[in-house]
Amino acid sequence: MSSLQPAASQPAAPLTDATQMTPEERRSSAALAAIYALRMLGLFLVLPVFALQARHYPGGDDPALVGLAMGVYGLTQAFLQIPMGMASDRLGRKPVILAGLAIFVLGSALAAWAPTLHWLVAGRALQGAGAISAAVTALLADLTRDQVRTKSMALVGISIALMFALSLVLAPVLAARIGLSGLFALTAVLALAGMAVVAWVVPPEPPLPAVAARGGLREVLGHAELLRVNLGVFVLHAVQIAMWMAVPALLVQAGVANADHWQVYLPAVVASLLIMGGVLFRLERMGHFKAVYLGSIALVVLVQIGFLLVQDSASLWPVAVLLCLYFVGFNTQEASQPSLVSRLAAPRQRGAALGVQNTLMSLGIFVGGSVGGLIARQWGSTGIFTASATLMLLWLVLAWPMKAPPAAGSASRH
Repeated sequence: MSSLQPAASQPAAPLTDATQMTPEERRSSAALAAIYALRMLGLFLVLPVFALQARHYPGGDDPALVGLAMGVYGLTQAFLQIPMGMASDRLGRKPVILAGLAIFVLGSALAAWAPTLHWLVAGRALQGAGAISAAVTALLADLTRDQVRTKSMALVGISIALMFALSLVLAPVLAARIGLSGLFALTAVLALAGMAVVAWVVPPEPPLPAVAARGGLREVLGHAELLRVNLGVFVLHAVQIAMWMAVPALLVQAGVANADHWQVYLPAVVASLLIMGGVLFRLERMGHFKAVYLGSIALVVLVQIGFLLVQDSASLWPVAVLLCLYFVGFNTQEASQPSLVSRLAAPRQRGAALGVQNTLMSLGIFVGGSVGGLIARQWGSTGIFTASATLMLLWLVLAWPMKAPPAAGSASRH
């Protein structure tokens, strides 16, 4: 991946503060965050309602098949993230991003049409083939300087977290009106909007180098700190998908109708964002990144244990409080991980590191859905929350020796 920025994207006049974004960098960050947001909103909209809505399809009485339909998206993503990232080094970022979004639109349309759960599996697999995350993140790195890249990556992470939060509010309401097929149709429309942003809003990308840079995949795979982060990416998303095969049923058990789940999600999400902005991110700016990072992992461990303890109570308040705490931990990680990878990886390894991170994220989504479905069929919600707590605890133990990441902008961009 090229680390050179064209002269046209340099600021016209020196900045008084090197950590401030230029207008071009602000435009690049906002546009690329919007692409992530539009695509991820479409994906997340089906998450809170998928397990319940899929039961209405022929074949929907098999939890393992439902889990496969939910998680197969991550499997095709995992196979294609690194190849598509490498293709963007050679063919250009924008052409690869546009092609990936077009494939995602086709997969969404197939899923919207699907008459059976097997066709739904095929649509989800085609959605996953539009694996553009590494290419989008690489383009963001191309268009920003070291001094502001962490801020830009954090903006993308926060946009994903916000889309997840918004989807939890909107999904039950929309599913009650347009069903799961309608949600997939809406997903296709959102992806088309993302293509328009790529074509007309994102600034021109830097020219490709004469010889595509090598990403140092072997060095990335042997980097102890990146291995810890990538394990976390995998576990975080596996637990996220598996959890939502059990959480909607807990709310129904507590007396909340499917269409009213947003009344629980919205206060929990808003409270979690207030906690993040008022406490956790402030601590991170004060130099306590490691404590915040490890603390958010530990918080999700405690949440899984809490769900185990309250799953048979049919009481709403414990579930609502646990959801709020989960969102605090999950959103903190979702906002921190892209920035952390960009700070740990050397510039010549950045493309490979982002490809590996997104591959592990996709594998986590696949495992969370497919293995979570098998666990749910065999042991129900008790198995889901036990496995999730165990995975999160393993991650916490392995992440505990982590070193504090280098300061933002400390690495050379060249």
